Amino acid sequence: MVIEKTTAEVLRLLNTNELKIVDARPVEAYNGWQLKNEKRGGHIAGAKSLPAKWLKYIDWIEIVRRKEILPEHEIIVYGYSSEETQKVAERFEKSGYQNVSVYNQFVNEWATNPGFPMEKLERNRHLVSANWLNELISGGKPAEYDNDNYVVIHSHYRNRDAYLSGHIPGAIDMDTLALEAPETWNRRSPEELKKALEEHGITADTTVVLYGKYMDPDNDDDFPGSAAGDIGAIRNAFIMLYAGVKDVRVLNGGFQSWHDAGFETVTTDEPKKPVADFGVKIPAKPQLAVDTPEAKQMLASSHAELVCVRSWPEYIGEVSGYNYIEAKGRIPGAVFADCGSDAYHMENYRNVDHTTREFHEIDEIWQKNGITPDKHLAFYCGTGWRGSEAWFNAWLMGWPNVSVYDGGWFEWSNDPENPFETGVPEKNLTPSR
Repeated sequence: MVIEKTTAEVLRLLNTNELKIVDARPVEAYNGWQLKNEKRGGHIAGAKSLPAKWLKYIDWIEIVRRKEILPEHEIIVYGYSSEETQKVAERFEKSGYQNVSVYNQFVNEWATNPGFPMEKLERNRHLVSANWLNELISGGKPAEYDNDNYVVIHSHYRNRDAYLSGHIPGAIDMDTLALEAPETWNRRSPEELKKALEEHGITADTTVVLYGKYMDPDNDDDFPGSAAGDIGAIRNAFIMLYAGVKDVRVLNGGFQSWHDAGFETVTTDEPKKPVADFGVKIPAKPQLAVDTPEAKQMLASSHAELVCVRSWPEYIGEVSGYNYIEAKGRIPGAVFADCGSDAYHMENYRNVDHTTREFHEIDEIWQKNGITPDKHLAFYCGTGWRGSEAWFNAWLMGWPNVSVYDGGWFEWSNDPENPFETGVPEKNLTPSR
């Protein structure tokens, strides 16, 4: 058996440089959901998220190393059950970690004492679990839900087969083209958004739960984004919040999380139930979107940053990133916030199970590149999807002044009057981990 630490011992060790506290609970609990009715939601301050669920992955040790949890560190594992913490601790020992212990009093002692430091994701209620969604569609009243009107949406880009081949019961489908125009890939006009949202049964007061299906995007396909519905769902979430939907939720991990939980899927084509009026003037939150004139003003300001959420090869101009964009390069002055490998993947913002990456890790990467919450930040990519996902992470963290530069590289590069750069910038910003 692995040695068990007391609350007093954990407190004494809490700020030790060589200590790594590991939270083995589901990512939702780490973010702030009180899954076992604990007194306070969130995690022990400074803890790393490493759910016991991930033990089944063959690249577990690579995940651990990516989190900079090394054999020379002292490891304390905690979770909801002693069995859970024991299994994770034993895996550490089998992987060559010498100083591993468990802490089994998180719920009974740590979470009950307001003097013990805890942290959580500010807007965690907008990132829901498969269990939460299952309770909702089963007629229950899940935590942090006080509405009587909801719509579950399976998002996709021109790929209804992704929906019809298996979806969450009761979910309707929404093509991202309903909310963004293919001529520019920007959000549609207020009139078009109003019509599309009403046709999908959505008012400003509807709770909307969105998810997508990851289907291994291939850049050689004619429409690679058709296999990246997971990113498309967050793109739709951004536009809905911009339009004025007050309660937008995203299923953390998308369809993969529903599948992992073992819940039923169906293939029925659910009819949409239109509503007469969206209910508020669109856009209700225009500050969430930035267009090219304001983007140029932000580049000239010391209180703002244009944040490039593209891959390193795109950023330095080796590739455009898209089969429909010829221009290669970057917007001069834009700060790098690496998405991952290409235009249809977000590895640096995702865990191995497609759930949203630990927010402390994203924050750390951003801070190193000068992306800080005291500035007005406008995230962009090629056409808005990856920029929307990075924006969603900052919004979930509660960063106060964050937007999406909707036009992105596609709009910027289509104007020959706009400057661009290629190559490694003088201030070499390292690609993310």
